[in-house]
Amino acid sequence: MIKKGLFILSLLLLAIVFWYRSIIYYGYIQAKGQLQIVWGARPVQEYLDNPSTPDSVRQKLVLVNKIRAYAVDELGIAPSDNYTKMYDQEGKPLMWVVSGSEPYALVAQQWSFPIVGDFPYKGFFDPKMAAAERDELIAQGYDASIRNAGGWSTLGWLDDPILSDMLRRNEGQLAELIIHELTHFTLFVKDSVEFNENLASFVGKQGAIKFLTDTYGGSSEELTNYLNSEKDAERFVQHFIAGAKLLDSLYNSFTDLTPEDQKAQLKKTTIEAIITSVDTITFYRSEKYHQVIKSQEINNTYFLSYLRYHSKQDVFMTEFSTDFNANVKSFIDHYKAKFPVD
Repeated sequence: MIKKGLFILSLLLLAIVFWYRSIIYYGYIQAKGQLQIVWGARPVQEYLDNPSTPDSVRQKLVLVNKIRAYAVDELGIAPSDNYTKMYDQEGKPLMWVVSGSEPYALVAQQWSFPIVGDFPYKGFFDPKMAAAERDELIAQGYDASIRNAGGWSTLGWLDDPILSDMLRRNEGQLAELIIHELTHFTLFVKDSVEFNENLASFVGKQGAIKFLTDTYGGSSEELTNYLNSEKDAERFVQHFIAGAKLLDSLYNSFTDLTPEDQKAQLKKTTIEAIITSVDTITFYRSEKYHQVIKSQEINNTYFLSYLRYHSKQDVFMTEFSTDFNANVKSFIDHYKAKFPVD
């Protein structure tokens, strides 16, 4: 009887493994890639103690230490060992993120993962696997794209290292990135990627402004440069959020009787008009955003990325100003209590 029970259990386990084989394999590849980075990272102090470390790298690592300490002590970010080590990318990209969308609706393709929930993107440490995933989505009729990830969070499963390419950012951009990623460790709502990313984006920006103000001064070059770059970014973001609304209206006007070639042409024309009208925006550094446009795959996934990271910024800003008197720590403490990370 026991042998029969074990045999049935084995069959069930085999069936489960077979049914979820793609998820299991993907999880294995992801775990392998993340562990290679984590195990390959060296303590920041080793780089600081090494006389061959370039001064530019040394200064940025010291800055990261200051940002981490400030985030915990002044902003209420949860303490951790994140960013106490660095992985040298040797100038090479590490991770590729695939996104998909319905062709005539701003509805993201979702991937479901055990424990952490659903995500509207899928990361890879192998560019060939990322390309294969994108091509499969396109073959199924979806819009799809690949982008390089500048940073990522393991949400507390592992200690996230600094990626050496992060150090190319200036003081404000680096502070925003570090605080953004540490926010994911502090606040996380399952199956709410858009909320999580919008919240982390808001906290990253407001935290960076406060860090720069307190560290360098309210009239400092560091703060001024960051605020100017943020004004550029905000203009660019709002342009594509408005573009997303325009596309959404177009797609909602389609019916079952709208010919496929007509839908495709109207979509193409609308996206081209949105891209072309970027020239009407006044930027401090216009060349940066024209380079961004040229380097991207502009389809529904591109517009969804702006909604994912920025669509709730006005809501958070109203709450931040009205309910918390623009106090970053009070704002974070409120959401820590509301959505604690287990």
